[in-house]
Amino acid sequence: QVKDWSWDRVLISYFASLYVRIVLWLGVRDTTAGFVCYRRKVLETIDLDDVRFIGYAFQIEMKYRTKLHGFSIREVPITFVDRVKGRSKMSMNIFQEAFWGVLKMRSIVRA
Repeated sequence: QVKDWSWDRVLISYFASLYVRIVLWLGVRDTTAGFVCYRRKVLETIDLDDVRFIGYAFQIEMKYRTKLHGFSIREVPITFVDRVKGRSKMSMNIFQEAFWGVLKMRSIVRA
């Protein structure tokens, strides 16, 4: 759940996560969530030196690698309150990396 987001931001977030779920068959609702905890075993199993992406695509790649290694992913609902100060880190470069990166990720990332 989000609080104080504009309707266009909600739609962008929804369709971005839908795109990732379809392309990567990732059974996660919020694919770019940055508030994530990993079990130690997951981080020891994933070769972190092989992680290729940054920004939002990094969050997606980590979840994808977790899935490819056979670990389960559990989401715990939170209420995300929009920032009071500062600006979004979203840029055209980050958007392009996430969009094209997801397609690339499917073909190059292996367990």
